This record gives sequence, structure tokens and C-alpha cells, in this order.
Amino acid sequence: MLGLPDPIRACLFDMDGVLTRTATVHMAAWKRTFDEFLRTTHPGDREFDQDDYNRYVDGKARADGVRDFLASRGITLPEGSPEDPPSAATVQGLGSRKNQLVLVELAEHGVEVYPGSIRYLEAVKRAGLATAVVTASANGHQVVEAGGFGHLIDVRIDGVVAAREGLRGKPAPDGFLAGARALGVQPAQAAVFEDALAGVEAGRAGHFGHVVGVDRVGHAEDLLAHGADVVVTDLAQLLEESR
Repeated sequence: MLGLPDPIRACLFDMDGVLTRTATVHMAAWKRTFDEFLRTTHPGDREFDQDDYNRYVDGKARADGVRDFLASRGITLPEGSPEDPPSAATVQGLGSRKNQLVLVELAEHGVEVYPGSIRYLEAVKRAGLATAVVTASANGHQVVEAGGFGHLIDVRIDGVVAAREGLRGKPAPDGFLAGARALGVQPAQAAVFEDALAGVEAGRAGHFGHVVGVDRVGHAEDLLAHGADVVVTDLAQLLEESR
């Protein structure tokens, strides 16, 4: 009754935009970061927008998102180091600035979850399937705990784990493959749930048994084109469609 193929034994969920509404927080933080940078260094250049977020940033590790967006505008910056302050004009500095803005927003407003996603997670656990959160965010633990759904998650693969284990960011499938290994299942036995183009690409590249695209911003066709088997606007639709 989960809207999944019979062989699926585990569900691997992206976090931002799939389980939590924090994708809008990330979008706002990236926009402020890049717009301030562009106004200072490339006046007259077009501002960062939703399409830029979808194509170059969403679902990726912070540094990868910085590099990919700047490359789309023909801009190259020094890499810098993770210790660079948020004011530094480096890849790492811009990433630090974005993270600073996200942490302020989360501290002030908390984490909002999608009710339909929590209903689906609860149904997955009742059905006896294993669960993992796979996110590029280095704040994965804090968001899961603040969202109140930690008891529904068996494994967390986040930015901290990725850095420790040398996992490549999405669209490489490394994070999802690590989640499947931790849960003791083969990729063909796991379903990936993603709202990011890079994320559905990762699910397809990893040869997972099912890739569910979650369309929160009106890009269903792009999700399908990048590798989703099916697209829904809310995970609860999967429960309704399987009745």
C-alpha cells in the first residue's frame, strides 16, 4: 500500500523539500548569498532565481553548488578553505555565508515538516521497510531532531558523513549507495525519494529499484527527464494511489 514495486525493502529519503520545508530556507539563503556577491563583483548581472537553484544548487554539497552556479555565469573563484570566513570571496567563503544564513533562519523559525511525508514515513515503518535520510546538508542531525521524526529514521547519511567517508555529492550516487549499504539492502531493493534534479540523477545512476520525484516547485517534467520513475507533489499521494 505504499505505491512501490514489490521488491522494495528500504526507502531512502532526501530531506530538504521531501521531508521538510527547509528547501525554501535554502533557496532564500542561496539567493541572498549570490545576489550580494553578484551586486558587488558583477553589477548588472542577472539575479539568482528559482531556475538557477533547481539546475545548479539544489541537492548538492555546498561547495559543488557554489562552483556550478558560478560556472554557469562564467565566474571562477579561488577554492579557499573550510575555515574561510563568510566574507571571503572564495568558494568556501560563499558556502560559509550561505550556511550562516540557514542556521540563523532555523534558529529563529525552527523546522517545518510536510504532514503528507510524515504520514508516508509512518506507513513505511508500519510495513516493516527500513528508512534512511540522505542529504547533502551538514546540518542533517539538527534538522531531523528539530523536525521530530528521528524515531522514523534508521540511518542518516548527511554532509558530515559524506566528508568523513569521502562520498561524492549528488548527482553521484555515493550517498544513496552508502544508505543502502548501511541498511543491508541492494540498490535494486531500495527506493529513492528526491525533489532535486541532481538527486533523481543520483538515484538513476545508482540503479535503484524505484526513483520517486517530489515536485514542490512545478518542475515535474524535468524530474522525469532526469531520471524519476514517477513524480508526485506530495508523498501522501502514493498512499492514496495505492488504495
